[in-house]
Amino acid sequence: MHYRRLGRSGLKISEVSLGAWATFGVQVSEKEAADLLRAAYDNGVNFFDNADVNANGEGETVMGRAIRGLPREALLISSKVFGPTMPGPNGRGLSRKHIIESVNASLRRLGTDYIDLYFCQRFDSDTPIEELVYTMDTLIRQGKILYWGTSEWRAWQIASAFTAASHHHLLGPAVEQPQYNMFHRTRVEIELAPLCKEYGIGLTTWSPLDNGILTGKYNAGIPAGTRAAQDGMGWLRDRITPQRIAVVEDLTVIARDLGLSAAQLAIAWLLRRKDLSSVITGATRLEQLDENLAAGEAVDALTDDVLERIEKILNNQPEE
Repeated sequence: MHYRRLGRSGLKISEVSLGAWATFGVQVSEKEAADLLRAAYDNGVNFFDNADVNANGEGETVMGRAIRGLPREALLISSKVFGPTMPGPNGRGLSRKHIIESVNASLRRLGTDYIDLYFCQRFDSDTPIEELVYTMDTLIRQGKILYWGTSEWRAWQIASAFTAASHHHLLGPAVEQPQYNMFHRTRVEIELAPLCKEYGIGLTTWSPLDNGILTGKYNAGIPAGTRAAQDGMGWLRDRITPQRIAVVEDLTVIARDLGLSAAQLAIAWLLRRKDLSSVITGATRLEQLDENLAAGEAVDALTDDVLERIEKILNNQPEE
């Protein structure tokens, strides 16, 4: 496992990490989740991503039990705040009230004294940015969180947080967590990359396989038991278009030429960017985990010629 700095901070984070979304408390049993987390840790993963809305809090509970017995200081545990998790009009968003109540609830579910990375999962236009930055600064000084960041924020929104933090001599965000994959790239490459370079922000990206589409498992249809086959996943089924499948089939040819799986090619393509701190992966089986973790060793195979072939394929499909 290779480790990278989280932006310009001193924190070292595994370049491939394990996320709990849509798996812990949902697709896998508690034992399977613990086995996946322990196997990831044994293979050098130190960053485990979560959110308070994952499985209505069960994702945090499952992860909290899974990390028992592991050295807490060797782990980077994250969570997020924004979504509706409590009753009433103040049960969501980024007000000081909701953040304080949410971080305390997350700490209880995770069974830990502090959260390493605490993300504001979306921007809240109803909360003054000064209120948010003051609250995050307070949590850091209390030792409840160590670093704070944003997720799916626009560049100008992140810049506004830095401006407020600088003006009031507070700690600004250290990391942004956007979606980034071969089918969803413009916001990271055009908008966020220059901002992150200027402010020294790390990037921990999610959905590297575009919800499994880039693995090729949907090329011949939607198999039973997959995420796209589940109830409530119509939005994912709508994304599995003939045009995207054609792109994945062409990418699979390149992967095969390199001795890689389509998933490994997609993750290695992300890891080639040194401005990414960590690529968050998901897994429901140990075999999937092993496959994802091996992608870090495939980056050197992505020569300029290979990257040019990939770019030509990706240019043949519209991006969102």
